[in-house]
Amino acid sequence: MLGTDFFIFLLVMILAIVLLFMMVWHLIMLDELKNDYRNPVDFCTNLNRLVLPEYGIHILITVLLLGCGFWFTFIFNIPLLAYHIWRYLRRPSGMSGVGLYDPTEVMNRAQLSLYTREGFVKIGFYVVSFLVYLYNMMVALVTALT
Repeated sequence: MLGTDFFIFLLVMILAIVLLFMMVWHLIMLDELKNDYRNPVDFCTNLNRLVLPEYGIHILITVLLLGCGFWFTFIFNIPLLAYHIWRYLRRPSGMSGVGLYDPTEVMNRAQLSLYTREGFVKIGFYVVSFLVYLYNMMVALVTALT
């Protein structure tokens, strides 16, 4: 019988795959904006809809890991969770709805560079966390089968 550790890491790994796809979409949208294939309003509308689901999924992963007592992976997720909270609290002041991206500021070269760098760092974090979850899932599987 497979233990709950296996299923927790399987769920967390699936959620990490969803986060990876969201970040790839984010980087594709940034590239389209940078190359003038997409206008800033459309860009902000599309990406602002993904901010809260991304943050919610990451909070869910962190809470699942905390609730199940996987301390290493929980502590591994804390810096990005803190960054997400900090980033959302410091979003542009003119924003009336949810999200992080303001159409009037998004075409600024410094902001676009920051968003691109942030996207690459986050996709790197999600790839590493996916591999950590995969390893822990395999350890839980081997432990349950022996």
